[in-house]
Amino acid sequence: MAIRVNLPDECGLGQALSVIGGSWKSAILWELHERALRFGELRRRLPRISEKVLFEQLREMERDGVVRREAFDEAVLRVEYSLTPAGTALNEAAHTLALWGLAHSGRGGLPVAAE
Repeated sequence: MAIRVNLPDECGLGQALSVIGGSWKSAILWELHERALRFGELRRRLPRISEKVLFEQLREMERDGVVRREAFDEAVLRVEYSLTPAGTALNEAAHTLALWGLAHSGRGGLPVAAE
């Protein structure tokens, strides 16, 4: 389920937020930032997500061009999910937003810009 952001179409922030706006998408983005993961590995790293929701979120992220699904034709079908270059760039931007959030929540120990 995509989150609707009330920003003009020409605003890039609205486009970015709509891609990571699902309830689990930012967590999935974070889990895939180091290496490709199989569905089961990803499911174990996100224990509170249902298989149905994980599958749906991955499909949406694949459609948005931030996640790549690669199927390997072996005796037992193996599927891995990884970030595309666009997904890596989005993860870097999301990390910057996370640092800002920590700084402004008073928990991050980071300097907060003067108002």
